[in-house]
Amino acid sequence: MQAPHGIPGHLVGFVDALRRRGISVGPSETVDAGRVLSVLDLLDREAVREGLACALLRRPTHRGVFDALFDLWFPVASGTRDSGQIDTALPRTDTGDIDIDALRELLVDLLSDDSAEAAELTQMLAAQMVEELGQYKSSNGPSFSAYQALRDVAPETLLRKILDGLLGRSDDAPDRPTDDYESEVAKRTAAQRIADLRKMVESETRRRSAEKLGRERVASYGVPKLAEEVDFLRASDTEMAALRRNVTPLARLLASRLAVRRSRSRHGSIDLRRTLRKSMSTGGIPIDLVERKPRRARPELVVLCDVSGSVAGFSNFTLLLVHALREQFSRVRIFAFIDSTDEVTQFFDSGSDLGAAMSRIIRESDLVTYDGHSDYGHALTTFDEKYAHAVTSRSSVLILGDARTNYREPKLPALAHIVSVAKHAYWLNPEPKSQWGSGDSAAKVYADVIAMHECRSAQQLATVVSRLLPV
Repeated sequence: MQAPHGIPGHLVGFVDALRRRGISVGPSETVDAGRVLSVLDLLDREAVREGLACALLRRPTHRGVFDALFDLWFPVASGTRDSGQIDTALPRTDTGDIDIDALRELLVDLLSDDSAEAAELTQMLAAQMVEELGQYKSSNGPSFSAYQALRDVAPETLLRKILDGLLGRSDDAPDRPTDDYESEVAKRTAAQRIADLRKMVESETRRRSAEKLGRERVASYGVPKLAEEVDFLRASDTEMAALRRNVTPLARLLASRLAVRRSRSRHGSIDLRRTLRKSMSTGGIPIDLVERKPRRARPELVVLCDVSGSVAGFSNFTLLLVHALREQFSRVRIFAFIDSTDEVTQFFDSGSDLGAAMSRIIRESDLVTYDGHSDYGHALTTFDEKYAHAVTSRSSVLILGDARTNYREPKLPALAHIVSVAKHAYWLNPEPKSQWGSGDSAAKVYADVIAMHECRSAQQLATVVSRLLPV
């Protein structure tokens, strides 16, 4: 892509990389970014980073991907990093090997220090760890690994020592009194500094790898996915936390789409039969169109969700989304199941903490009859026997789960009855469509009775929900 007049070609390449990773950046944002670069000190790398982020990003959840790509397109250095002012050599034993215990103690001292000098030295030390601990030989020559650089150091195991350093505890005064607030702040600070160290090492690893393999190739595997593109079934705790933060803006977007559709539906569709009948007075020419009376009532929503361990993250996020969209429906009833079904609507009132609600579902609801393994057939039968009245001709039914029955009877008649009564019924499956029907999956069997849709990520879920939910 050729750079527009007045915009650096390097910036255009960076914008293209953002777009390839799913971040929407338009021409106006690119022009704004070019203007930002024209007024900033280009030697101040962090100022450039923040300026471009303000100009190019629309969502805070995209910041992680932006930072990773920024480090590739605007690297902090070339080759081995050397401050030229401070000693960043790793401590060594008498035999010349790296002294891991001394390195761990040095990291504790640095991460317990609030000074700018300590932060700078930590950054340089992380680069040296990648150079000396993270380098390995491959068929293409020397390569770098963040995992290998951190494996022996194991920074997570230093939390207690860093916490003691932040609280001023030492061997001479190990029991210095602290209040709960101070301890909690210190604990979070220690955890954050360990996370920052890991990010420094990962960033340096990407930089060194990009110099050898090319930044486009490293960006294809070394840059994290956007939160909305993360696979529900493979998401880490950190990625699920980012997904939960993405619920509110996603729900706001879906609510606006539903409101627009509902506004359009108020005009009513054309009643062809009555229009043709009226056209008899004009010789069969339909001059006056007759519209059907629009139905303005908001629909009811009934949700059945599998909350067993295999799909708990998917169900959790979808319930958060449904909870955020509850005002778009006249009534929302939520039912959870593992091998039996129970209503959990009461845990999702407007003022409830949703994390606590999910915990209460597992703790207080009657979801297990046998051994606690998923049994879709028995769960659907239980719902049909106890809660069939919850589904009416005005209801839209959403079933959330992977349809893995542990080789138990799927009980299709129960599902067929639910589908026959409901106005709309859909099954959202977080597994790849290629795996439906494999092993103990009854997805293909259920798909013969109900419309089943693949929903592996928040992006897919939003697309499906916006398309399926009625107005």
